[in-house]
Amino acid sequence: MAQPTQAESRRRGWRWLFRLPFAVAALVVLYYLVGMALIHRIDDDPEFAADLEVPEKASHAVAVAAALIGREVDSHRWVANDPFFMPGWMLDNMPNFQQGIIYALSRFAVELTDQLARVRGSSEIDPDADRAAGLLKYPGDVWILEWSAVPVQRSSERQYREARDALLAYNARLAQGAAVFDRRADNLRTTLERMASDLGSSSAAIAEQIARGSGWLPDVHADDLFYAIKGRSYAYFLLLRGLGADFAQVIAERNLQNVWNQMVDTMRQTAVLDPWVVSNGALDGQLLPNHLAAQGFLLLRARTQLREVSDILLK
Repeated sequence: MAQPTQAESRRRGWRWLFRLPFAVAALVVLYYLVGMALIHRIDDDPEFAADLEVPEKASHAVAVAAALIGREVDSHRWVANDPFFMPGWMLDNMPNFQQGIIYALSRFAVELTDQLARVRGSSEIDPDADRAAGLLKYPGDVWILEWSAVPVQRSSERQYREARDALLAYNARLAQGAAVFDRRADNLRTTLERMASDLGSSSAAIAEQIARGSGWLPDVHADDLFYAIKGRSYAYFLLLRGLGADFAQVIAERNLQNVWNQMVDTMRQTAVLDPWVVSNGALDGQLLPNHLAAQGFLLLRARTQLREVSDILLK
């Protein structure tokens, strides 16, 4: 077989050099697509932590909050702060869902600090509950290296892991009788009213998004809001189920079992909404549905039921 001439070898070299950028581009696309497929997970399992073993004096809601942080940060991996060279940077639904969860847990930790972990308002604030509330307020998109005044800083997941540890420490002390979880009806009522207010805020955000984006053109921001609220609703659903166990005696004394179960079930329905593509169509449209409107309806129904329970607890 004749050996290629120097000119032919040079031409082949130039052809490979010309193809190299396309090969690199294809590998980069494959890296992101495969990585996104492997990482992406919207875990709205309604049975999560349903059989969680909690010591007798400890709080089920606090145990659920700690378990949920551990699942999203470690088991599923936190992606909201992924830098551009990681596949998670290309995702939007999963990070919005995760940050929605943390937002709801942050609100609950504030209620734990201000109400549940204290005897009336004059007692000392529990240090572990207070630490968890502060840590959960940390932004979810902070990586270990950021272009800011402080180039190396604590990552979001590190803060949330410490918040989980603080919640576990509080619950351990609670089980030993060294901390307070005041299971009074007025504490439960205040907690439910704060949740209802947050649901009202979420429904207002949905109304604004529907007004801005409904129509024939695709609304590229509708899914961001949908999954952020889905994350909040999912966390609230799990917390309410935990609070139902914590305040079982109060619920039984006020004969609230049926109303409470209906409220929790509405939150579950809100949390498990899972359209293949989030559509923000016209409210009276024939072809395109409006998933934000469906989510908003369930939110308002849950908010009404939260208010009903609060009114009964007030009597």
